Amino acid sequence: MVRLRFAPSPTGYLHVGGLRTALFCWLYARKNGGKFIFRLEDTDQKRIFEGAENKLATTLEWSGIEIDEGPQYGGKHGPYRQSERLDIYGKYTSLLLEEGNAYRCFCTSERLEKLRNEQRKKGNTPRYDGFCRNISKLESSRRVELGEDYVVRMKIPDVPETMVLNDLIRGIVSIDTSQSEDQVIVKSDGFPTYHLAVVIDDYLMKITHVVRGEEWIPSFPKHLLLYRYFGWDPPQFAHLPLILNPDRTKLSKRQGDVAVEDFRNSGYLPESLLNFVAMLGWSPREDKELFTLPELVREFSLERVNKSGAIFDQEKLKWMNQQYIQKLELDDLQDRLNPFIKKSRYSGKDPKILRKIIKILQPRLVTLSEIEDRLPLFFENNPKASNPKVLKVLGEEISKQVLTNFIKQAESVEKLTKNNLVELMKKVQNETKIKGKNLWIPLRYAITLDTEGPDLNLIVEFFGKEKCLHLARSALKF
Repeated sequence: MVRLRFAPSPTGYLHVGGLRTALFCWLYARKNGGKFIFRLEDTDQKRIFEGAENKLATTLEWSGIEIDEGPQYGGKHGPYRQSERLDIYGKYTSLLLEEGNAYRCFCTSERLEKLRNEQRKKGNTPRYDGFCRNISKLESSRRVELGEDYVVRMKIPDVPETMVLNDLIRGIVSIDTSQSEDQVIVKSDGFPTYHLAVVIDDYLMKITHVVRGEEWIPSFPKHLLLYRYFGWDPPQFAHLPLILNPDRTKLSKRQGDVAVEDFRNSGYLPESLLNFVAMLGWSPREDKELFTLPELVREFSLERVNKSGAIFDQEKLKWMNQQYIQKLELDDLQDRLNPFIKKSRYSGKDPKILRKIIKILQPRLVTLSEIEDRLPLFFENNPKASNPKVLKVLGEEISKQVLTNFIKQAESVEKLTKNNLVELMKKVQNETKIKGKNLWIPLRYAITLDTEGPDLNLIVEFFGKEKCLHLARSALKF
């Protein structure tokens, strides 16, 4: 059975890059009738963030990624927290030591720092020099009994060899072992490093495919060596391209939101975020951009993942989110908007009135969080325009002519509705000789207070004559 895992460290939020990795693993597992495993790499105890484990799991669930096995979900191959697997790592570490594929290193941090500084002065890449490599097992055991601190390092072969990986995305990748140092695989606190734990866990949890970022490519020779030392067959590997900013720098927190939680709080739908993330580096067979989750499962393949970096275009994400919002049933949209409305000062307003407002706003909403900024127009007696473009246009003489005449024409009718609005504006055109955009944009800006406001016909119908007149008169003062 195909089995893939997503194994984050509980050190904070779920990065969108992590979401993409999890999604690609999940899609591949679902397409092939396999399992998706959630595992926690929590061996770096100093960096653990309280509550991160639960947040990571709930964020995946919110996005639509179902977990088959994990710390809170059970499974036959647990425990799924690395901190609960120390006895397992200890057993296999002992095996490596006994067979001479690893050794204890007693070098102090002071010696290692001095070594690195000397190497840098010579223009060399800092790396361990194998100082403890040839200590006898007897001497090593004696020093342990004396209470000396140590780490465990894996041995890189004395004679360099080329390690070859048949990557499902990149094809054949070759790296010479001479580029690797004797890597620390167990720290002085007894916890394994990533390199040892990931190999043992993937094997014992029967992981068939490892999908991870391209930053791990330099590490694969160490991992393949460990598989060899243990006599295990490695899984298949697929290394994903980086996610980049538009300027092609690596996506990071410094450039803005990168946490899935941030996008959730900003009012992005999980469907649109998953759809967007799926397109970061993956190309579907058909010329199409909007996919449901079942469609992604059917279409996805690792062979169609690109090798080059994927640009994170937030404007594209906004467009995609708007498309998904427009497709929602009204009841569903209202349910999704309610948490944002409840956080606003308009919490508790008549749900029936809110439903009418939401229907008007739906075609224009880009994110759910925008609802809070849109509601003052409907509930405040004197809503204010803040958009500089709106203020500029309404301050122009031609706009004042249109609005002055609009007020005159509107005062002459009993009701102002979407049915008589066009006829009324024809009268404004005839008297002012202003037409086209110059005729309609001032009215739109005055009534909606925004350049991307809701449908004018709908909002005029909702507001009625008196409020439209009030807004037009207020706009004349801008």
